[in-house]
Amino acid sequence: MTTAVKPVKAPNTPPLTIPRPHNVLIVGVGGQGVIMISKVLATLCQEQGFEVKQSEVHGMAKRGGAVFSHVRFGEIVHSPTIPEGEADVLLALEWAEGMRWMPYLRQQSGTFIADTQRIVPPFACRNRTRGARTGYVGETIQTVMEQVENSFALDAMGIAKQLGVVKAANTVLLGALSTALDFPTEAWKSVISKFVPPQTTKVNLLAFDAGREWALGFDRESELRNIKDTRSLHQESTVEAGADYSRVEITEEWCKGCDICVKFCPERCLIMNEKLIVEMAEPELCTGCRMCEWLCPDFAITVHTPNHVPL
Repeated sequence: MTTAVKPVKAPNTPPLTIPRPHNVLIVGVGGQGVIMISKVLATLCQEQGFEVKQSEVHGMAKRGGAVFSHVRFGEIVHSPTIPEGEADVLLALEWAEGMRWMPYLRQQSGTFIADTQRIVPPFACRNRTRGARTGYVGETIQTVMEQVENSFALDAMGIAKQLGVVKAANTVLLGALSTALDFPTEAWKSVISKFVPPQTTKVNLLAFDAGREWALGFDRESELRNIKDTRSLHQESTVEAGADYSRVEITEEWCKGCDICVKFCPERCLIMNEKLIVEMAEPELCTGCRMCEWLCPDFAITVHTPNHVPL
C-alpha cells in the first residue's frame, strides 16, 4: 500500500531545508508495531511541512510474518519506495529482519537502529536436541557495530518491561529514532499521543523518553567492551549451571489462553489448566527451543536457557 501526503505547514515549523528526500526504512514482523511507527513518522514529517510518501507491505496478523514500511520525506518526493543502498535510517524491530534489509542502508552515512529481540520462525528450529543451533541469522551485535559506524542495538523490550508495559517496545525504538532525525522532541510526543490508546499515553511517552535517553547516552566503545565481557561471563555460567538446564517462566496475568504455545510446542511440554492458563506439565522434556516464547502474542512466556548466548 502506498500513501502520498502533501505538506501541510504547521505553525512555527522551520523552513524546508532538506536538499533531497530523506529515507527511513522500518522493518520487523507482524504484531510488533511497524505500521504504527511509520504512521507516527509520516504524520510528524507532514506536520513539519514536508511532502511525505509512505509505502508498506503487511505481514500476517499474528507474529511471524515479515512487515516493512518505507517512509520518504522532503521538499519534493517522487517515488514511494527507497532504492537499495539509499536508506538514511534503517530501524529494525527484529534482529533478523534488520540483517535482511541491511543492503538498503546508505553506505558510510546511514544509521542502523535495532532491537535485539529475536523472533525465530518455527521452520528455523530443525534440530530438537537440547542446545541445538537454529537456522537463525548468525550476525552478532559486535559484528554489525564493527561494520556499520552509526549502529545502535538496544534491548527495547527489556526497557519497556521495566516500565511495566512490554508492548511499548516500539515506542522505545521511536525514542531512539528521534535522535537520528532533527525534529523537536515535543512534536514527536504530540504525534505519538494521537496514535496510542488514551489509557496508555503516559507510559508510551515514558517509553519514548527512555529510548531517547538510551540513544543519547550510548557509548560505542563501552558497549563493545560490555558485549565481550557479557559473552565471557555467560560462557562461564553455562559450564557451571549445565547445558541441559532450562526454565520456562509464565506470567499468568498476561496469558489470555490463546493456546498457541501449547499447539506449537515440539515436545508437548505445555498444557492449558482448568483456568485456561498455560502451565508447564513436563519440564524434563523441555529442550529450551524458545518457540513458545517467540510465538506468544502477549509476551507471557520467558525461557531461561544458560546455553543461549546473547547477540
